[in-house]
Amino acid sequence: MTLVSIITPSYNQAAYLEQTILSVLNQDYAPIEYIVVDGASKDASVEIIKKYADRLAYWVSEKDGGQAEAINKGFARATGEIIAWLNSDDYYLEGAVSAAVKIFEANPDVVLVYGNMLAVDEHGKTFNTLTYKQLTLEDLLCFQIIGQPAVFMRRSALQKTNSLDATFHFLLDHFLWIQLAQHGRILHANQTWAAARYHAEAKNRAKAAEFGREAFRILDAIAQDKRLAPVLATVTRRARASAHRVDARYLLDGGQPAAALSAWMRALLIHPPTALARMNLFVSAILNLFGLGKLRSMILQIREARHKA
Repeated sequence: MTLVSIITPSYNQAAYLEQTILSVLNQDYAPIEYIVVDGASKDASVEIIKKYADRLAYWVSEKDGGQAEAINKGFARATGEIIAWLNSDDYYLEGAVSAAVKIFEANPDVVLVYGNMLAVDEHGKTFNTLTYKQLTLEDLLCFQIIGQPAVFMRRSALQKTNSLDATFHFLLDHFLWIQLAQHGRILHANQTWAAARYHAEAKNRAKAAEFGREAFRILDAIAQDKRLAPVLATVTRRARASAHRVDARYLLDGGQPAAALSAWMRALLIHPPTALARMNLFVSAILNLFGLGKLRSMILQIREARHKA
């Protein structure tokens, strides 16, 4: 059977780590090579890891340079034909691994498979389902984001990249998807495979304003890449507008509505359809600027209540 390698990077996530580990170990698929790379956590993480050490292919707890370095350590040790990583505050749903393997086996030209994803709060309660669509390399260049916990990669394609760029901390996964998409087809499975946890300490909230800066860095890096630059040239305006739109979204999450509105307006000037596709960003920024942020929160709460119902 196809060996699947899964890496979990972790640092001070004892509150969620055990659920993450069990979501891998309790999959209905074998063999799984499970690697846990802890960054010298100061909480109870190591005790939790040791509890399951006999079921892990490898684990370590030592200081590192951050998430990218930890995951790259796991990549270097992984021997599976299929590879994924699962952050220590996220978890897989039942049957995720076996479903991904079946798709790879049926599609030998596919280098990356991604499913849909739940968004859950710190208590594990679902407040949204993120349903994706089939994307192309051009879509990735225009920052159509894929939920990282629901992604599986072919190791032969990963080895053709430089793995994760350790100078990125927020969109490092998206940059890797772009690198992989040069080497084969990416494929969406309309199945829900994982849950991403949104909590106060998660970087998607704690450092939301940093995401936009990395979007522009990605564009600059791609423009210097001999293979990717010609593809980027075909969608330059859309890609640049999309980077501003990403900036707007995360600035809004970071509590900077004026800056978010400015970023959205720049996207509108560069490529109107890209900005207008996310009018909700414009509306939310305006509401916050006029002190009506509570109204937006009420709308979100109603949406979450309907989802839970």
